[in-house]
This record gives sequence, C-alpha cells and structure tokens, in this order.
Amino acid sequence: MSFSFFLLLALDLLLQSVDGQTPPLSDGVPCAANRSIYPCSAYPLYRAAADQLPALDLASVGDLFGASRLSVARSNNLSATGAALRPYQPLLVPLTCSCNSNRSSAAIPYQIAAGDTFYQVSTFKFGNLTSYPAVELDNPTLIPTNLSIGVTAVFPIFCRCLDINMPRRPLGLVTYVLQPSDTYASVAASFATDVPTLIALNGPQNGTFSVIFVPLYQIPPPLLLSDSSPAPSSSPDVENDRDGVITGLAIGLGITGFLLLLSVISLWISTSKDGKSSSSNNELASATNNAGKMEFAVRSSEEDKLIGEISEWLDKYKVYSIEELKRSTCDFGPSCRVKGSVYKGIMHGEAFAIKKMKWNASDELKILQKVNHINLVKLEGFCIDDSSGGGCYLVYEYLENGSLDRWLREPGLARKLDWRVRVRIALDLANGLQYIHEHTWPRVVHKDVQTSNVLLDHRLRAKVANFGLARAGFNAITTHIVGTQGYVAPEYLADGLVTTKMDVFAYGVVLLELVSGREAAGAGGRALWAEAERTVFGRGKEAVASWMDSALATSTCALDSVVAVVDLARECLRKNPTRRPSMVEVAYTLSKAEEPFAFADDSAENLSVDESSSNLHKIGR
Repeated sequence: MSFSFFLLLALDLLLQSVDGQTPPLSDGVPCAANRSIYPCSAYPLYRAAADQLPALDLASVGDLFGASRLSVARSNNLSATGAALRPYQPLLVPLTCSCNSNRSSAAIPYQIAAGDTFYQVSTFKFGNLTSYPAVELDNPTLIPTNLSIGVTAVFPIFCRCLDINMPRRPLGLVTYVLQPSDTYASVAASFATDVPTLIALNGPQNGTFSVIFVPLYQIPPPLLLSDSSPAPSSSPDVENDRDGVITGLAIGLGITGFLLLLSVISLWISTSKDGKSSSSNNELASATNNAGKMEFAVRSSEEDKLIGEISEWLDKYKVYSIEELKRSTCDFGPSCRVKGSVYKGIMHGEAFAIKKMKWNASDELKILQKVNHINLVKLEGFCIDDSSGGGCYLVYEYLENGSLDRWLREPGLARKLDWRVRVRIALDLANGLQYIHEHTWPRVVHKDVQTSNVLLDHRLRAKVANFGLARAGFNAITTHIVGTQGYVAPEYLADGLVTTKMDVFAYGVVLLELVSGREAAGAGGRALWAEAERTVFGRGKEAVASWMDSALATSTCALDSVVAVVDLARECLRKNPTRRPSMVEVAYTLSKAEEPFAFADDSAENLSVDESSSNLHKIGR
C-alpha cells in the first residue's frame, strides 16, 4: 500500500484540526457529508465490567446494547452457551450506525436506575463508548440533574461509517476506547492494521479513554483470538485479505447443508408414515431455549420464512408452547378474551396479553424486535403453533388499566384523569413516538396512532401498542390505504404518502381528545380536528373553555396550559405535512417548562379499575 496515500490523508486531517473544522468528539461524531453511506455496520469494543452488569455473560452484554446474544457470540468467536466472561474481557458488539441529528451513532435505549447519572452511565456502564454531553443532546426532554427512576434515555454509542477510500476495504470500523497502556502501534497490531491508517482515520494520537476508530478486517481481530472458542456457526480465521469472503462462504454453505439435511429428514418422514395426514408428515424437529421447548413444523413456505427471519432473536424472547398458552387462557375461552383476538393469560402468577396472529406476523415481529422503550408495550415472547390450522401468537406485557379511549369516554374514569395526568399521558405518547421516529433505522411509522392503541399501566403511564400496521421506512407511497376514521392524515388519504408526519397528525387528534373528551369521529362521521378548526382554533381562551371536557371543570386546571396544548395540536394538524413539528419538538414543547405543564410523578399512583371492566384492555384488533 502507498505510504504517500496515508501521508496525504493524515496531513489533510491535521489541517482540518488546526482550522477548527472538526467538532469535539465529546458532543458526538459528525455525520459524513455523503449520507448514502448510512446505515452501516459498527463494532464498538466493550470491556465487560462485573460491577456494571447483572452478570458477566453474553446475555447481559446483549441486553445492555439491545443486541442478540448469538450475534455477540459470533462476532467474538465465542460459544453461546452462557459461560461466564472474564472481568473486562473485550467484546465486539455488532450494531447499526446511523446519522441522527447530524451525529453518527447507534442509539441505545437505557432505563434509568437508582443512582444513575448521564456521566456515570456513559463513563462506566457503557465504558466511555459515548459521553454525557452527547447523551444530553440526544435527550432534550430530560433534566440531567433530576432523572426519574424508570425513565428511558437514549445513549448514542459513537460510531462511524467509512467515508474515505482505502486500498483495503474493511468490514466496518471498530469504536475503540484507548487504554492507559495503548499506543497507535499496539492498537494497530491488535487489529491487523498500521499506524498510518489510524492517523488517517483519527488524526494524531489521542489521550487515554478517548475514542478512536479502527478498521476491522477479520472477525474476530487478533486482539480477541486468545479469548475465542469455537462458535456454533463461525468459520476459522485465515490470515489474508480474503477472510471475509471465505467466512461468508463457510457460513452460507453451512446453512445450505443444514437446510438440505432438514429436507432429507422431511422426505424420510413422508415416505415412512403412509396414511398419515400431511400436517403430521411435516413435523421436523424441536428447538430448545432456556425458557422451554417448542416444536417447529414446516407446514408452509410462509412459516419457514417467518422462522428464518426471527431465528437470530430466539434467545432474546421467551418461546412458549401452545399448551402453555391454552392453560393460561382456559383454552382461549370467552372468560379470558379481552377483545378481538387478544386474551388475558396467567403464567407463573403473572398476567400477559396474548394476541393471536395470522401468518403475516413477520413484519410486526421484525419491528418489535428492534424497539425497546418504556413508552412502548413490551413484547415478552411468542409461540408458533404447529397443530392443525395453527398460527402465531405474540405475548405482551399486560397493562391493567386498559386503553386511553375507555378512560376518556366513561364519566367515572374521566374524572380521575385530571389535567396533570392528561399532560403526562400526552408526553409519554410523544416520547414513544419520538423513539420509533428518531432512534430506529429504518425509521418506523406507526400508522395507527389513536387512543385505543394507547394503553395505561397501574400508574396511568402511557405506552404505545399495536404495531400491526407499522412500517419500517418513510417517504414511501402506497396504494393500500388503511387507518381509522378521524385519525388519517390528508396526504396519506389522498396520495398514499407514508411519513412520520402522518403519526404527528394522528397525535394532534389524540391531544384534542385529551382536551375535549370527544371521539375522533363524531356520530355523523365529522372529524374532531375539523370541528376544532371551525370552533376552537385561534378563537381565544373562551372558546377553549367552552369546548374542553366537562370532567376537567370539576378539577383544578390552568386554562393557559390547556390553551397551550390546543395550540400544539393545531400545529400537529396542519394540512401541509412539512409544516408539522417533529415528535422531538412536540416532546420538548410539552416538557421544557415547569409551568404550565408541570405535574407530579405520583399524581396517579396505583390507580386501577375493577377486574371485570379491565377486560376491555386492548393490544390490537
């Protein structure tokens, strides 16, 4: 390779630094000018610390970064048996690097625990792979000095997509935190690269515990070879530039051989059991995880596709057997039915919401497996039923206070929703939508935001549910228009345009429902937002006061605060989608001031309804 190439790159980077053109890394990594390189694979190198994890194992590391245990094991050539790790054992964690708010990062949701601060979590929990100034920038609605236990913050793990030409193309870039004994020469040797390459990527040598980016040419790199043991589906390393190709071929041939073996077994079963039914002939094998056993049947190519798409995540979720679900729901009896195809099940003393799906569940599963936020209903596991006529079941956390629409419609419940609680629900919903819009890649559009898909826990904290219509990707056009009357954005109805701004429009309708207590579409089919345009928007406090929910009249309610929320709803409901605010702006508007939006965290502690009425709880249709 040419030394002059690296010399020119290093000189250019030095000149940029002198001119002050390179932003400080403490605020994050600036996105490359060429945005077409995003997203890309990123590999932060994490040193597992016993005092920062529930346990020194792959599962704990995977949970911290939102990665599957299997993917971490493969990236480090380790066995996925759950064996304990050594303290500070270096591990590559495969993530996806995206450009968020002009900063290059992998957004990791983290639930704040007692004693946590942005500095403590970024420095110790995540091992300096991010910084507290960058965390503050990514969480504008949170107060760093007053973090509530249980709130979810986003920690941007520094990463970078390769934006310079290199004679030898790496698999990706490693986010590496310099240790006290490190030099560029020692780091280069640990990753089979050289010092000029590190200078070209990072400039002159940085200080201890600062972040640099290192090209990754083989998995695992030399640094991790001494820590590796045979992985279930990885090939041995070879010491030349064809490592990635040979490894990929080995994995591909291994998978092909495995599928061929399954086909032979299927053929043997079908020919050795004459007179049996076709569903019986197609039973192939059973897969086991530490949660229990589940039988997979190749009943159709659609089922095969679903299993293949979720196979990497089998260790992340509990896999239930159909027998378990039947026992927990009285054989899916009417007494356990919540609504539609959703049932309440009790397993090991804990309640779950069990949703029966058709075999098109893969899209919803693929979205649910990539999201993790306190304001999104959590997927606990799933079941694939191989019995006659079977299907797929999704098992969610159960929220005992049901859906928001019911609390707004029933007078006895509506009176319990004072203004502070309603503003908090609005903020919870905004935070959940902000997460799927800004911190997933591709961005997720929910497409079905409505009060029946906002569920409330025992403290009346809100969570977004029902991702059945959700779509990964944005700025797309569809001819298949679906939605609920009163919530559908005009541009989607007219042109089929799918963007995050259609969720913002529906959110504006939910704000109007929180203020007025009315339904999104009246008895005559007239949209609530159209009524608000005609009678409320821009007409002053008196118009708002006469239009607001009568249940609020009996409680102390600052009218200025209500007017401010109505004004925010008006912005969300603008006909031109480009003029609507983002959910980041919405959440910031609701939370930036103590007044008029201030509310106490314990204002709705342990509010609940009776057991019989809670059966109206809804996860989806």
